[in-house]
Amino acid sequence: MKSDTGALDALLSEDRRFPPPADFSAAAVVRDPEIYRKAAENREVYWAEWAGELDWFEPWHTVLEWSPPHAKWFLGGRLNVSHNCLDRHLSGARRDKTALLWEGEPGDVRRYTYQQLHAEVCRFANALRGLGVEKGDRVTIYLPMIPEAAVAMLACARIGAIHSVVFGGFSPESLADRNNDAKSKVLITADGGWRRGGIVPLKANADEALRDSPTIEHVVVVRRGGELSEKVATGLQDGRDHWYHDLLAGASPESEPESMDSEDILYILYTSGTTGKPKGVVHTTGGYLTQVYATTRAVFDLKEDDVYWCTADVGWVTGHSYIVYGPLANGATVLMYEGAPDTPDRGRFWDICQRYGVTVFYTAPTAIRAFMRWGDQWPGRYDLSGLRLLGTVGEPINPEAWMWYHRAIGGERCPIVDTWWQTETGAIMITPLPGLTDTKPGTAALPFPGIEATILDNNGEETSAGYLAVTSPWPSMLRTVWGDDDRYRATYWSRWPNVYFPGDGAKRDQDGYLWILGRVDDVLNVAGHRIGTMEVESALVDHHAVAESAVVGKSHDIKGQSIAAFVTLKEGFEGTDALEEELREHVGRKIGAIAKPELVIFSADLPKTRSGKIMRRLLRDIAEGRTVGDTTTLADPAVVARLQKMYAEEE
Repeated sequence: MKSDTGALDALLSEDRRFPPPADFSAAAVVRDPEIYRKAAENREVYWAEWAGELDWFEPWHTVLEWSPPHAKWFLGGRLNVSHNCLDRHLSGARRDKTALLWEGEPGDVRRYTYQQLHAEVCRFANALRGLGVEKGDRVTIYLPMIPEAAVAMLACARIGAIHSVVFGGFSPESLADRNNDAKSKVLITADGGWRRGGIVPLKANADEALRDSPTIEHVVVVRRGGELSEKVATGLQDGRDHWYHDLLAGASPESEPESMDSEDILYILYTSGTTGKPKGVVHTTGGYLTQVYATTRAVFDLKEDDVYWCTADVGWVTGHSYIVYGPLANGATVLMYEGAPDTPDRGRFWDICQRYGVTVFYTAPTAIRAFMRWGDQWPGRYDLSGLRLLGTVGEPINPEAWMWYHRAIGGERCPIVDTWWQTETGAIMITPLPGLTDTKPGTAALPFPGIEATILDNNGEETSAGYLAVTSPWPSMLRTVWGDDDRYRATYWSRWPNVYFPGDGAKRDQDGYLWILGRVDDVLNVAGHRIGTMEVESALVDHHAVAESAVVGKSHDIKGQSIAAFVTLKEGFEGTDALEEELREHVGRKIGAIAKPELVIFSADLPKTRSGKIMRRLLRDIAEGRTVGDTTTLADPAVVARLQKMYAEEE
């Protein structure tokens, strides 16, 4: 009997390959393959070159100090993130270039040049100082996707306050938990925000959270909408609540940026933990800004005339790194959109791309699978010829979803950068470089130059399929968990000595490309075979009727586990017994009989977090008949009850 080394069975093969278009490569920001060799030969010199493209008030004396599991980057250096995103663009033509281009769900539009955004940020920085906010104080930001969210983040960075952005869809209880863990001094919110034609009552939710948030001294309220604003105005608490526009009315448009040490904390961002208590991931200043700046420029091939759109929310790390800090540090034109992709209809995203001339588009596989389900007719109504680069983020993308994205959105001409990274890594870690890398559907390809990632087994030995591992420190890495360094060590550094474990399974193909196989918590153990969820899900999505799938293991007396598949069909297909058997056989042909689902449940929806990730933990609870765990982070908690009923009927 072989010992369990943690190796996975790699079953799914993918042979399609797409070289970069010749004209794209010829003009790419990164087109010299020697970048990988140079970065590997001296990583510290390589990262210092990227850091040198930023503005520093004082130079660093040491690039890296590594005392596992703690790293410090650019020691002695002093800079300010807000200055690097705004002030340094004001001396030339970028002064009058559009920095933020925003559209609200109802159709209202605002544009900010770099000069205008700088003035707004300075006014709000001065307003925060007027409320007593000092360097090191924590500020919670609980806003919809409106320009003031970026302004608030940059204003905090300007004065050295540590921001904690909480996604606007979170409950009052979740908001209070984060306020209290960070001991926040100020809460920035809005009367409401638009979502699918309705208004999310943010101030009402905030007021409920404030009943159990004793450290909050002041609340700043952005006025977003109509009758709701009038209602909120009557309930403002004197001395505590302040309208954003009133604070800015008397504030100066000039504010000196605080000189920050490279290792001063920039922000805390809470991510769900297996224990139920959210983890406050801590990111600092110099190293973080260096890596988000470098990856934004190199991965998205940013040009001066690009219109760049990342569809994430600023409440997630993708919004921090690739809506606000990375693109603005590069002087980009950033598009922000407030609402849902299907309001007023399912063509909203493509309408926005056409009207504003979007050239770089970065979204999640979950969204892409929804677009697939809705059908080609929606993007087909719009002129998407302005797009030149596509990206994906959030979880592994199924090969067939990749191919649909390539064809229906990219017109078979746009390189796709499938990026792997996490809240904890701060910035992109594994990705194609669009001017250099032959892409394959479903793989994030190679570590970004300067990143050392591999695949290990339980014993720390390299293997072709096992656990993804990052073997050396990187500039944008989390520094700790806020207030709980023991949790930081135990969660990320305890599997192997001095090696970061991100929690994902992976395999390496013959070209050295890394394929992410899903969270190791989700690995299926079927008759002694360890199978990654992503491979079975990809085989299901490969079927012409399937838009999305999630598979989990269910206890089995003989096999140890059997596979239960939850499947969402494309429009026009119905879940029948015949289709269930067809899907089982399809999986058998694609990756082998061992991976055939024993049970297929057809569902219109899957339980997803508000950032779009499928919560397989809840599906496992349903499959095992257990009490379902915490559902507070779900976009639609009612999905779970519907699935429980359907599963019981199938059983």
